[in-house]
Amino acid sequence: MTDVAIALYLDLLKRSTTNLIYQDPAVAYVGEEAADGVLNPFSLERRIAGGDWPSQAHTMIGLRRLDNIQFLVEAILRDGTAGDLIETGVGRGGSTIFMRGVLKAYQVSDRAVWAADSFQMSGPTTAQGASERCYTSPNLIAVHDELLAGTALPGDAQARIDRLRTRTSLAEVQEHFARYDLLDDQVKFLPGWFCDTLPAAPIDRLALLRLDGDFYDSTLDALRALYPKLSVGGYVIVDDYGVFLECRQAVHDYLDTIGQTPEITAIDEEAVFWQKVG
Repeated sequence: MTDVAIALYLDLLKRSTTNLIYQDPAVAYVGEEAADGVLNPFSLERRIAGGDWPSQAHTMIGLRRLDNIQFLVEAILRDGTAGDLIETGVGRGGSTIFMRGVLKAYQVSDRAVWAADSFQMSGPTTAQGASERCYTSPNLIAVHDELLAGTALPGDAQARIDRLRTRTSLAEVQEHFARYDLLDDQVKFLPGWFCDTLPAAPIDRLALLRLDGDFYDSTLDALRALYPKLSVGGYVIVDDYGVFLECRQAVHDYLDTIGQTPEITAIDEEAVFWQKVG
């Protein structure tokens, strides 16, 4: 591809995975008013910023965070940083679909994209083994307890929870890849809890580690298993660093343990990244 063709393809892929094309409405969050009782009208500003929960789009991280993925993957390719790309917590698959699209646009055939997720309802309860530190922020408690406990909620709130309770299955994520003609042997799936799948994953080296596990345990499990495999010069993206205390605390607990203080850069109000320098 020419540089112009690459730019056009990747721009269209970002617009497609965020559904800026057909502009699907957004699921209302718990406690948020919805125009029709369940869905809020499409907001371009919120979709670009990753500030809504799309009802149909294949990613909810928004355009700016996809721009960041493109920027970092292109830097990895330009600098020759060794390793594969991984996202832990893939949702509907849009971010990893975009990662694969970047590699395809640049005709890179010697790197894999790994998609790690439980592909079922969000993480375990404390009774099932989650640490007490996992769910202490009010916004996590509001959603997570209702998702897992099946709490009966009045009226519209229950309809919103019903939408959030349904997780994207592995088969559905694979089908989403196929819609973009990006499901091939360079895409690897790791279904299951991170504490089980990531330590045993057959990954030799990583160049990009994108964390979107929301919670303390899922963030810490991913860092423990995968950060040692990240090449010097590689990048870490943490999607919920700015909004979930548990996620942020897990990052710093891990970095304190290994004695590193990287320069952490904000992507937007929610996400950050840093480069591994040693």
